[in-house]
Amino acid sequence: MKIFVHIFILLLALSVNGQTTYLHCGKLVDTKNGNVVTNKTIVVSGEKITAVEDGFIQPTSSSDTVIDLKDKTVMPGLIDMHVHIEHETNPNRYLEDYVLNDADVAFNSVHFAEVTLMAGFTTVRDLGGTGVNVSLRNAINAGKIVGPRIFTAEKALATTGGHADPTNGSKNELMGDPGPKEGVVNGVEDAAKAVRQRYKNGADLIKITATGGVLSVAKNGQNPQFTVNEIKAICDTAKDYGFHVAAHAHGDEGMQRAILGGVKTIEHGTMMSDETMELMKTHDVYLVPTISAGKYVAEQAKIPGFYPEVVVPKALEIGPKIQEMFSRAYKKGVGIVFGTDAGVFPHGENGKEFGYMVEAGMPAMKAIQSATITAAMILKMENQLGQLSPGFIADIVATNDDPTVNIHAMEKIGFVMKAGKVYKH
Repeated sequence: MKIFVHIFILLLALSVNGQTTYLHCGKLVDTKNGNVVTNKTIVVSGEKITAVEDGFIQPTSSSDTVIDLKDKTVMPGLIDMHVHIEHETNPNRYLEDYVLNDADVAFNSVHFAEVTLMAGFTTVRDLGGTGVNVSLRNAINAGKIVGPRIFTAEKALATTGGHADPTNGSKNELMGDPGPKEGVVNGVEDAAKAVRQRYKNGADLIKITATGGVLSVAKNGQNPQFTVNEIKAICDTAKDYGFHVAAHAHGDEGMQRAILGGVKTIEHGTMMSDETMELMKTHDVYLVPTISAGKYVAEQAKIPGFYPEVVVPKALEIGPKIQEMFSRAYKKGVGIVFGTDAGVFPHGENGKEFGYMVEAGMPAMKAIQSATITAAMILKMENQLGQLSPGFIADIVATNDDPTVNIHAMEKIGFVMKAGKVYKH
C-alpha cells in the first residue's frame, strides 16, 4: 500500500507542473526534528517541495530532471536575519554617503545580493539602508536580478544624533534637523509617524537603534537612545501594520528598555547582563548575535585610517565581547536566531558565523536550526521556509561535508536552489 501512496504523490506533483525535479540526497538535515537522515529524494514541482521520499526515486517522465547530490549533505536554504545589503564596509565607506547616488548604491547592491545567494542564504532580513533595499527586494521578487528573498526594514529608526541618524558626522550646513520622514524620532508622536512612513515606503518590518553603535560617527556606542514610551509607541504602531521590531543594542539599559517596549529581537547584545537575559526569556525576545561583525571590526580597527578616529575605541572595546556574551546567553536559555551583520564585513562570508557559534558552545544542529526553522518563525514564514517538507518553498542548499560533523562546511555551499530554480551547482 505504501508504494502506491508514493506513486500517487509523485503523479500529483507531475499534474501540478509539467516538469518535476528529483534531488537524490546522500544526507539530509531534518531541521524540524534535529537530526540527519540518509538516502532521500526531494521532489520539486514549480516553486514547492511536493514530496520527500525514502531512497532514490527515478523520474516517471522524460521531461523530468534528476540532480545527483548523493555525496552531499542537503539542507533548507539558510536565513540571515541581519544584513545590510546596500553597502559593504571599506576605508572609503564614510565618504560614500556623500559621493554615491542612489543608482550607484543600487548597482553595488545587485552584486552583494548575488554573492549572498551563492553563499547559500536564500532569505535575508535587511536591517536598514537608504530605501534602495525596497527596490532591490522588488526586483529580486520580479525575477529581474539574482538574489535572496529580502525582508527589509527600509530605513532604521534613530533619535537625533543616535546610531541611525543619517546626518551624524556631517558639517553644520548638511546636518539640518531630520525627522520621522528620515527615520529620526523624538517623542511618541514622532515614533508612530516614523513607523507609518516606513510602511508607506514599503518596509516589511521595523528596526530601531536602541543604543549607540560602533560604526556611527558618535562618541558613545552603548548609551540608551530611546525612552521606553517611545519604543512602546513604535512597537504598538508596528503591530497595527503587521510588523515585528528589531532593536540594535550594545548597552544593557537600552536592551531592557527595548524588551519592555515590545521588540522581538535584540541585535548584537554585547553588554547584556544576566538580568536582561532573564527578561528576554520572560518576554519571548530573541538574540541575533552577529559575532562575525564584532570580530571583523575589532581587527579592522587596528589598521590606521580604516575607520574614523571616533569609531576606533568603540570597535576595539565592543567587538571582542560579543562571542563571550553569546556563549552566556545560549547557556542561559535565551532564544537564538542567526544573524551576521554582513555589510559590516564582506558579503558572502556569512557562513563563518556558524563556526563562531559552535566555538562558543552551541551544538552544530542548533546553529543550523537558528538559521532555518527559528528564523522562519520570526519572519512568520514557518509554514513555508526553514525545512525540507512537502508544501514548503523549494529553497535547498548542499555542502560537500556534513556540517553537523564539520561546521566549517557551512562556509562552502556548493549547491543552491531558491524557489525551485537552481542558481549554483
